Amino acid sequence: MDPMTENTSKSFTAEINFEKLQKIAAEVILPSRFILRPLNAALELITSILAWILGSSLVQKHFHLMLSGLVLFGPVLSFWVSKYSIFANGNHYLYRKFLRSTWGWTCILTGSFIILLSFSTRRSISLTLRHLSRIGLAGLLWWGCRRLLTLLEDAAGACYEPLAPVQDTQSSASAQPLLLLHEDQTKASCLKANMMWRGYEVSQETLILCLSCLLLVEELSIFGRHLAQEKRFHRSPSAPLRVLFLLCVVLLFIWMVLLLCLLAYFPAWPSQQLGGALGYLGWRSLYQGWYRLTPSEGSPGLPGEGLFTSTDSDKHSQ
Repeated sequence: MDPMTENTSKSFTAEINFEKLQKIAAEVILPSRFILRPLNAALELITSILAWILGSSLVQKHFHLMLSGLVLFGPVLSFWVSKYSIFANGNHYLYRKFLRSTWGWTCILTGSFIILLSFSTRRSISLTLRHLSRIGLAGLLWWGCRRLLTLLEDAAGACYEPLAPVQDTQSSASAQPLLLLHEDQTKASCLKANMMWRGYEVSQETLILCLSCLLLVEELSIFGRHLAQEKRFHRSPSAPLRVLFLLCVVLLFIWMVLLLCLLAYFPAWPSQQLGGALGYLGWRSLYQGWYRLTPSEGSPGLPGEGLFTSTDSDKHSQ
């Protein structure tokens, strides 16, 4: 066969295959557009409503009071909850997958939201890293509190090994197990050896849940201002940013549910109340104290600082 004729037939076949691929792609994309449009509209509506709620003065000024009331009076619910509920099981899926890695979930989702929001607003790497440092400082605070509480618990408690009492026919019904004291044992090693630990402690689960809830509300409260600025510039926030915001709100709801379950099904007075108080003090020292200082004083600034125009900042301050 002539080489010229062979090349022409090959190019003609390639053009036909390319046209077929274009038609197939158009047939696939067209139905997906009709599916994605209502989903995108629903996403915009839900995130706008949630942004308005979290950005309202009622939530910003009184959320910590509501959380304090929940920690104080939540254990009262233990008189009404069922001991046979799935949430009364300490090995429930929510406890295993979320409670034991509370800070990890909070750090990943909140950090991703801060990075995407800051960079999409100002396109400044330095400003984005400055806002992201708030999560790092909160992580350092949580790590320091965890280490300090562990040291205090080891110093204020003692490890005991239960021993079977001597059998006595007269007092066998009321006999109590004997306790053998084990010195130089930490709480972790004592519980790992299936022994009994007695002492004062502070609920670290309540501490990190309260701190994470307060942190999420602070960081998510500026999304409404971002939507207002984008609307004024006739721009629409990206779908990934809205999805991240929605995931952070869902995470906030999960933390609230877990906190309520801990208080209702596993009440521990005053350990949980002390943990909630420390979480509140940690939030207070960061967002109501250090972050309100100027950058020259080593502060990363409050959420939204330097991201919005002066008119937005004036409206927010009012």
